[in-house]
This record gives sequence, structure tokens and C-alpha cells, in this order.
Amino acid sequence: MTGPKIELHVHLEGTVRPAALLAFARRNNQPLPADTVEGLAALYQFRDFADFIRAWLTTVACLRTADDFRQVVLAYAAEAAGHGAVYLEGIFSPVPGVELAETFAGYAEGAAEARERHGVIVRLTPDLHRRLDPAEAVEVAQLAVRYRDRGVVGLGLGGAETDAPATDYAKAFAVARDGGLGLVPHAGENAGPESLREILAFAPDRIRHGIRAAEEPALLSEIAGRGLVLDVCPTSNLRTGAVPELARHPLPQLRAAGISCSINTDDPAMFDTDLQREYQLAESMGVTAVEAYAAGVAGALCDPATRAELVAIGRRHYPAA
Repeated sequence: MTGPKIELHVHLEGTVRPAALLAFARRNNQPLPADTVEGLAALYQFRDFADFIRAWLTTVACLRTADDFRQVVLAYAAEAAGHGAVYLEGIFSPVPGVELAETFAGYAEGAAEARERHGVIVRLTPDLHRRLDPAEAVEVAQLAVRYRDRGVVGLGLGGAETDAPATDYAKAFAVARDGGLGLVPHAGENAGPESLREILAFAPDRIRHGIRAAEEPALLSEIAGRGLVLDVCPTSNLRTGAVPELARHPLPQLRAAGISCSINTDDPAMFDTDLQREYQLAESMGVTAVEAYAAGVAGALCDPATRAELVAIGRRHYPAA
């Protein structure tokens, strides 16, 4: 599928392919379940969402330095550019045992370099994990605000939705919003409509996943009425068990309800996918590349000049849109 693409939901840690993961682990003396690229394939054969989180934590533990984080951004920018990406919002989380400042600095350096080297605009949306202490979450939010001039545009909330209520992170959300950042939490992925209703109370700028809104018509209407973009990740939903099979994916219902849906990889290395494949899957469910791009523009947390640039790119490539 040709044409420019926008990706608003990609966990940068989940973009690390097995060969790179092995190199990071060896350089940083971090243990892995296997010491070969082939052997690492088993790491990503998780059975459910909890198993996926365990694999994700193993991957994160191999990234220890600012230069590691810089390299992760650059590698994915190159990969995504090969699939037509022109704009990405990369997600990253605090890494246990690594100074927050080093994490932010590395990702910010990579984001700045990505435009020059690969022609991709990269913005950053650090994610709070639902097992993170709320006081630490405030520290992450404060640092995110300080990095606004280095590419940070939003604050997210991830992890298993049943681990902790979103209200535990209300203070961090307030810090981010007061500091000019957007709020882009995960909700409605591995928990149902109640998770979405809780998040809607915080007036999010966009919702990551949100597919379980299809279970409740009133929620569909509210999300559509607010003009909220949902970040949909088809392969991710299948691999984590959020959706049992593609034929039962709620993307057509979301679209029929008038909800704009951006199309994303989530964790492409861990789910053995790429942006091209996700756009193809979305098209098989009725979402054209033009619609996906338009949703990306609508949901992006970028500044007005960048948005104007994305609109111009879309008009050049999708003149009939």
C-alpha cells in the first residue's frame, strides 16, 4: 500500500527486533532467555496479555543508556520510513534502574536526529505504567513538561488496566495538562467500557485502543460526539487476546459509529508486524489509507506548523480526499 502514513501509537521499546535486542543485552550485560536471534523468537510467543507484559519487561531491561534509547528511535524511524511513515508519536516508559533524565535525553536526541536522517517527524509521549508509584508518576509528568521544547507532546497511561485505577494518576495528568501536554491514555483494551468511562472523565485528547467501546452503544456515541480519535492496533489486539479473530475485530463498528481511527503497530517487533501490514489489515476492514491518514492528522498532538505540513503532504498524495 503506497502513500504517506501516520502512526500515533508505537511503543519504542517494542520496536527492538531480536538481533538488536541481543546486541543491547550483550553490550549491557543483561541476561536473556536465549543467546541467539533464533532462540529469542520464543520470547515473543506469549500466550496472553500478562505474558506479553513479561516479555516487554525483559526487553526494556536490556536498554540502559541514553545512546541505547537514541538508537532505538533511529532504527524505528528508518523502518517506518520504509513503509511510508512521515510522522510518528513514539511511546516510552520509565526504565527501572535508569535515571529518568537519561531516558528522556536519549529518546529526545533520537527524535531530533530522525527527521534529518530519515525524513520522519518524531514526537514523544512518555507513558506512565499502572504499577508506577503515583508520586513517581508526578516526577515523570514534570520532566515531560520540561522536555516540551525537545519533542515531548503528551503523557500516556499504560499497563494492564486492572492493575490500578486511572484516578491514582490524576495529579500527574494535571501536571501534564497544566504544562501544555496532551493526555493520551490506554483504555478499553484489556478491560471493558468501565475503563473507558473512567478515562473519559479526564477529558483525554485521544484514546489508545478504545476498541471495547463497541460493547456499549452509548460509549460509541459519546466518543464520536467528542471527536476523539482512537488508536487502533489490529495485530496487537489479536496477539494479546483482546480480540479472538480478525473477523470479530470491532474496527468496522467503530468506523460505522463515526469514530476516526488511526492505524498503528503498537509493538511491531514483539507482534511480528509492520506499519504496511497494519494499514492493509485496516483496509480489509473498510478503513482506507486516506481515512487512516486523516485520522492521524486529526489525532496528532503536534504544533500548528507541523499539522499544516502533514495536511499538505496528504493533499499531495491523496488529492481526492
